Amino acid sequence: MSAENNKKPTNFIKQIIDEDLASGRFDRVHTRFPPEPNGYLHIGHAKSICLNFGLAEEYNGKCNLRFDDTNPLKEDQEYIDAIIEDVRWLGFDWEDRLFYASDYFEKMYEYAVQLIKMGKAYVDDLSAEEIKEYRGTLTKPGKESPYRNRSVEENLDLFERMRKGEFKDGEKVLRAKIDMQSGNLNMRDPVMYRIIHASHPRTGNQWCIYPMYDWAHGLEDSIEGITHSICTLEFEDHRPLYDWFLDQLGVFHPRQIEFARLNLTYTVMSKRKLLRLVQEGYVSGWDDPRMPTISGLRRRGYTPEAIRDFADRIGVAKSNSVVDFALLEHCLREDLNKRAERRMVVLNPLKVIIENYPEDQVEELEAENNPEDPEAGTRKVPFSKIIYIEREDFREEAPKKWFRLAPGKEVRLKHAYYITCQKVIKDENGQVVELRCTYDPQSRGGWTQDGRKVKGTLHWVSAEHAVPVEIRLYEQLFLKEDPEDVEEGQDFTANINPNSLTVIKNALAEPDLKKAKAGQRYQFLRQGYFCADLKDHSAEHLVFNRTVTLRDSWAKIEKKLK
Repeated sequence: MSAENNKKPTNFIKQIIDEDLASGRFDRVHTRFPPEPNGYLHIGHAKSICLNFGLAEEYNGKCNLRFDDTNPLKEDQEYIDAIIEDVRWLGFDWEDRLFYASDYFEKMYEYAVQLIKMGKAYVDDLSAEEIKEYRGTLTKPGKESPYRNRSVEENLDLFERMRKGEFKDGEKVLRAKIDMQSGNLNMRDPVMYRIIHASHPRTGNQWCIYPMYDWAHGLEDSIEGITHSICTLEFEDHRPLYDWFLDQLGVFHPRQIEFARLNLTYTVMSKRKLLRLVQEGYVSGWDDPRMPTISGLRRRGYTPEAIRDFADRIGVAKSNSVVDFALLEHCLREDLNKRAERRMVVLNPLKVIIENYPEDQVEELEAENNPEDPEAGTRKVPFSKIIYIEREDFREEAPKKWFRLAPGKEVRLKHAYYITCQKVIKDENGQVVELRCTYDPQSRGGWTQDGRKVKGTLHWVSAEHAVPVEIRLYEQLFLKEDPEDVEEGQDFTANINPNSLTVIKNALAEPDLKKAKAGQRYQFLRQGYFCADLKDHSAEHLVFNRTVTLRDSWAKIEKKLK
């Protein structure tokens, strides 16, 4: 039960759990991940998923997946299905413990009746605006509602009639009777139930009163026997309210622990803002590969292992901070480097004719699939007289330290031969359209017997055998590290990157990529890591998303030279 032998580093949450187990406050560890089904999960939720399921695993405990489905106006079955898929994809199993707040609606109603009978809750006729006004501010005390002192009998009757649907939306609410003078605004007679005549994804039209999140949250944990209720910092001020509800009812009392939520550079984490990006057409949907949603990251080519590694590395803290997006990309590169097979793809093709290569000859060259994984084996790559190289790999006037192709310069073709540029062919506009080169027949495999040094190695494809592919190059969706950093009168959308997606229709790939299945990940040599798109990729139309770039060594050199 103890985490003493666990290899993962400790943190303040584990210390609290260890103390609770040692003191006998709890004899087990039972956590939960409780998303609201009002949007898709994002990378911030992934941190919470890894934390809650990870703690349960470390302490041989249990973790529930529970949907806080208390607001039918914002919830949808689509979101429920997506969340289940995301948590499962990350590699976690809730076994038979899939629950919903709506499972407990009847029990919560009974608890509310109990509070009314205790004189601790009342039906209020004030409007939402009036309740807000009466609530006061941090510097101004609250004012009691004129309906606060209704009799228990009247409150019970009105609350039952609320349930039966006798009143309109907003006409009445049920409030807890606590302290309108409290320094904590959450304790100033918070609303427990509101009237919403709307169909619920699971209960249909069975209910027209729905519990507020603050009323439902602690009760769900209590009913499920959750020992450690792990929340983000914004719930710290709500904890006294949860405690009050549970103490008044005399029910099982979990321990709530707050930690800092994940903030990531170049990213917005608010589901409301992510929904705006979808609804206003800035992205193609919740699973757009530019979105920080788990489904978007999955479609872009992220691995669950990389995300879990990222969550482990950032750890948990008590104070808010911002994590550099580069760390997430670093975790991804480390993981993909080990698992992604290598292939050659030319994004911006430039024709090369090898003049001294036999006219009709085709060679099948041996190429390793992944130098990091010998068990990945090899593949055959066809080589012929006419090939394509990357246009950016040629310069007619080569600067100092240019190790790629240029007139009179020799380079190595990956897995193939040394070639030397002999002639440059241009069109009527002076644009380079073709290179004439010669090859060294003794350099097959990319090495020579005389041991001469060639610093540049280029990727290429055989013109006769290349297959067309669509490449989608993704950049950060926002131009600034903090998308909220805007001028007066603007909002975060002012920082949208207009060049966050570049689509290349005429890229050419080695023929082996015809076998790629949707979701399959590769390293395109010298280009980056790519993934066959989960939606649009097919055997007839090959579509690859750039997951993450490789480090561009030349860009750094060129920057220093300027």
